[in-house]
Amino acid sequence: MAMSILKLRNSPALRSAASSARIGVLSRAFSKLSEGTDITSAAPGVSLQKARSWDEGVSSKFSTTPLSDIFKGKKVVIFGLPGAYTGVCSQQHVPSYKSHMDKFKAKGIDSIICVSVNDPYTINGWAEKIGAKDAIEFYGDFDGKFHKSLGLDKDLSAALLGPRSERWSAYVEDGKVKAVNVEEAPSDFKVTGAEVILGQI
Repeated sequence: MAMSILKLRNSPALRSAASSARIGVLSRAFSKLSEGTDITSAAPGVSLQKARSWDEGVSSKFSTTPLSDIFKGKKVVIFGLPGAYTGVCSQQHVPSYKSHMDKFKAKGIDSIICVSVNDPYTINGWAEKIGAKDAIEFYGDFDGKFHKSLGLDKDLSAALLGPRSERWSAYVEDGKVKAVNVEEAPSDFKVTGAEVILGQI
């Protein structure tokens, strides 16, 4: 009996079924953000918060930016990351986009956007610290609604970060997603860098 169970577990059919099941779960997890998705419709009523100092927040009466203002009529590359001041985000993810700005401009990209589940004041301080604010537009998703609407939210309590997001990137044209990449784990940096998305534009 034990041998029969072992053979069943190692059968190609069972491995194929298991693989399909995993792919199905992955597909469902990210089904709201796929090629052809209208990103503004996928996150209805959601706004982002442009990076700013506290005083700028007060003077702007804590205004937010509707997604339509960010994406409609524009060619946008957007990338999301787990959090400001974290290792891979600071040392690899943002620098990869900062160092390829000329190539993005040559391809007609209107804006490069970084979004993170942080308040806009924290992400502003971080953007200034890493010297990227002049090249990249930074936005906060302070309550995580944007990422949750897209199925890109991620519980990173194990790293003491709480509710955050996956590491991802997308090319969006007039609100429509043309290409999207999501890392298998937020600590990975394999498919969401500037070089990959440049090849998809």
